[in-house]
Amino acid sequence: MSYPPPGQYGAAPPPNSASSDDTLWSVLCHLSIFVIGIIGPLIVLLTKGRESAFVRHHAVEALNFHITVAIATAVSVVLIILIIGIFTLVAVGIGALVLTILAALAAGRGEWYRYPFTLRLVK
Repeated sequence: MSYPPPGQYGAAPPPNSASSDDTLWSVLCHLSIFVIGIIGPLIVLLTKGRESAFVRHHAVEALNFHITVAIATAVSVVLIILIIGIFTLVAVGIGALVLTILAALAAGRGEWYRYPFTLRLVK
């Protein structure tokens, strides 16, 4: 099974070609931010990511997003000294909640999803 080339996610299989098991693992990758954070997508990537390109894509996206949120949260905590950190922390929290829900819904529909505003550290 081959992966779509970077930046070519429009060339991915039709939206509903993922199996129900693949969509379940993909949704869990995204929603794990609320329970176990960065560890969830990493575990799924290392276990199920080898079996399905769809699961691998969502695990990598979720992992990159979780790392980005962790960095933004740490910067916001430091900036609390300057008061602006309170506002950035709230913005990061709301943004993470909304984008995570959008990603989980897309994964549940069997669609390929890319988070906006995310550092692409894991390929």
